[in-house]
Amino acid sequence: MDWRNIILAMFMLLWSAAATLSLTWGSEIIWPDYVHVNYGFPLTWGVHTLNTIHGPVDIWKVNLSALFIDLVFWFAIMILVILVFVYLGEKTKAEEKR
Repeated sequence: MDWRNIILAMFMLLWSAAATLSLTWGSEIIWPDYVHVNYGFPLTWGVHTLNTIHGPVDIWKVNLSALFIDLVFWFAIMILVILVFVYLGEKTKAEEKR
């Protein structure tokens, strides 16, 4: 197996893990009368409200377009890096044949 394939496979695994963590990791925001958890990076696609001035609640607000943009952001970057890596690998192999 070529070392380029190993590096590419490792990149894909690490980037997929980073994308999964960025979409599922919650950051808790605590204000005196409003406690909520935001999900998503770079855009917040989900907000889970836990407590308001009226007391404890369990309210979810999901923005599907932000979730879709987050997924496109993470996987488009992965695809672009893979394409550049493959293009540079092909260019290097062509130069080695000369």
